[in-house]
Amino acid sequence: MALRDRSKPPTPPTHPPSIEVMVVDDSAVIRQRLKSIIESDPRFRVSLAADPYEAVAMLSKSVPGVIVLDVEMPRMDGLTFLRKLMRQHPMPVVLCTSVADRAVTALEMGAIEVIAKPNWLDAARLSEWSESFLESIRNAARAGRLPFREDRGPSGADPRYTADVILPPTPYSPRGGSTTEPLVVVGVSTGGVQAIQQLLAGFPLTVPGIVIVQHMPADFTGAFADRLDKDSRIKIGVSEARHHDPVRPGHALIIPGGTHGLVKRTGSGYRVELQEGPPVCLHRPSVEVLFRSAAQAAGPLAAGVIMTGMGDDGAGGLLEMREAGSLTIAQNEASCVVFGMPREAIRRGAAKYVVPLDSIANTIMAWVVNPEAGTWH
Repeated sequence: MALRDRSKPPTPPTHPPSIEVMVVDDSAVIRQRLKSIIESDPRFRVSLAADPYEAVAMLSKSVPGVIVLDVEMPRMDGLTFLRKLMRQHPMPVVLCTSVADRAVTALEMGAIEVIAKPNWLDAARLSEWSESFLESIRNAARAGRLPFREDRGPSGADPRYTADVILPPTPYSPRGGSTTEPLVVVGVSTGGVQAIQQLLAGFPLTVPGIVIVQHMPADFTGAFADRLDKDSRIKIGVSEARHHDPVRPGHALIIPGGTHGLVKRTGSGYRVELQEGPPVCLHRPSVEVLFRSAAQAAGPLAAGVIMTGMGDDGAGGLLEMREAGSLTIAQNEASCVVFGMPREAIRRGAAKYVVPLDSIANTIMAWVVNPEAGTWH
């Protein structure tokens, strides 16, 4: 029998590094509630600041991995603090607010995620909100290139729905419609506000109709679409999609948060259908659902673009598009805020082209002129 060497202490078990999350909110009750939710994930520890001035004093001593920021606060509002923070010490920020226009402004300034404040009295929905909030914190930690280990739950499983719950898998068939119109579908998540602005600014009025899924809470996508539509750099029109809206050349439709968006063939073109249902790939709207619908409705007449974002939403759908003969594009790593979604699409062989953000619009317009450029090989 081997004797244990007692001259050396036993090796302690290893644990993932603890990541500090600073919560900045003027309500002591809200600070404590958010702290409890965040620390339910043992990878996080929480520090608390009552306002931006207290946060600045704490930042001089310790730099957190993620900041959770309120908007309405005394002495200095959250957006002013965010602007100063991004100039002097950029870091991942999750904004908690229910004001849609401020949410879009925060994303433009560089906030990683925006989540709407919950109704704390609605116990039935609070559990779902808490998990969504925790996922935002995890996304921010990943975006900050922090040491963050992926977990799929206690059993190692990935308990989530696929696109099958919204749209069964069906191969593309040209029958059932006579359309010859091209179509562009785009999926984007973390870092997407600036990316979508730059992408749309690169399109001429002759661009085919565009449908976009941007992971964003339900109350914020309308304000985001309005902001894009008023952006002088963007020549095409932009609006939040409504049920049965036609997909028109020279116009982009943003799928509303909180509902799934599909494209359906109709006559000589396409229309958007909005459907209720559970989150797919942890998201609603889901890029996976949009891409699958485009593969089925348009096949070789569609172009799919997967851009900056965490996770794998859309990777399987983009592969279905490529197999249906669509042009498929992934944003390259150097131009992504978070390379997760494009990386997974590339890993699965879904992307025919991997290009920087500033080349995506030109790649699509070259395909419009020469559709053979997007065929499956």
